[in-house]
Amino acid sequence: MNRIAIVDDSDINLTLLKHLVNKLGGCEPLLFSDALKGLQWCLDNEPDLVIVDYMMPDLDGIGFIERFRAAPGRSEIPVLMITANDDKEIRYEALQRGATDFLTKPVDTVEFRARASIMLTLRANQKRMVDRNRELAEEVRKATAEIRSREQELLFRMSRAAEFRDPETGAHIQRMAHYSALVARQMGMSEAEQELLLQAAPMHDVGKIGIPDYILLKPGKLTHEEFEVMKNHAKLGHELLHGSGSAVLQAGAVIALSHHEKYDGSGYPVGLRGDAIPLLGRIVAVADVFDALTSERPYKKAWDLDKAVAFLREGSGAHFDPACVEAFLAAWSDVLSVRERFADEEVPQL
Repeated sequence: MNRIAIVDDSDINLTLLKHLVNKLGGCEPLLFSDALKGLQWCLDNEPDLVIVDYMMPDLDGIGFIERFRAAPGRSEIPVLMITANDDKEIRYEALQRGATDFLTKPVDTVEFRARASIMLTLRANQKRMVDRNRELAEEVRKATAEIRSREQELLFRMSRAAEFRDPETGAHIQRMAHYSALVARQMGMSEAEQELLLQAAPMHDVGKIGIPDYILLKPGKLTHEEFEVMKNHAKLGHELLHGSGSAVLQAGAVIALSHHEKYDGSGYPVGLRGDAIPLLGRIVAVADVFDALTSERPYKKAWDLDKAVAFLREGSGAHFDPACVEAFLAAWSDVLSVRERFADEEVPQL
């Protein structure tokens, strides 16, 4: 049912126009002899066609159209203006203000039917287009969500590929990623930034794919030469991930390269200091070290939580960004929840 608002200060004209609208079929005429009340209804509701007289007290037809068009969502609704004046200047101004078409009094029945029908068809096509755009937007949203889901699965599997060659666990990358997101939240980062970090953090050690097994899997302490080779995993991870069009991979590249930098400049691979270290890398450094300390491995026992927290506090300002450490500790109850949720099922064996 098309809703047609008719605004005219003459009761006779309203009765005539109502009769003409009813003859169109499938239409509901809504009559307003007060222009301001008619305008308010048109702003509170969504008519399919507005028929408005030019000469009215308080608010003439041109003023009505101008206010109507200024309202959100009212720029495309057809407006038919009726006037007894043939002055072209009035018509030109009305067109500039947003009138769609005109009828001249006395209203010709045939002409009214033709013009009103054309505008209702126009409106119907507009609504179909809006509905189709919504359908397309929803299809795009679903397709994008599916692509992102597949991308995330691929990224997780890439991260796991590195972990399979290292005595770490899949739970480790889950925990450190969620710890990182908690820090981001505490530091006031947006939800989108928190989600980006959650997705990108698991790739922090993806460069270990390129480290020889005799170094990566060595149970004892690495020699100086072996450690120098091990440090290359930061650059290897960056080389693997950078240059992608994916925001997640771009963030992963930054994290891979910077999460072993230290706040005092003594880290690797570049030796960046303080805020020169990307924030994502500073956050992941805290999350990764804490989980590594508190996780049991074939070659070491897990530290107790108090000892690990003390290590973070002692390293604040040297190894770690103090703001990141404080943010991590401020989310302590959530940190414990993450530890419980992603607990290691068993200690991996070499």
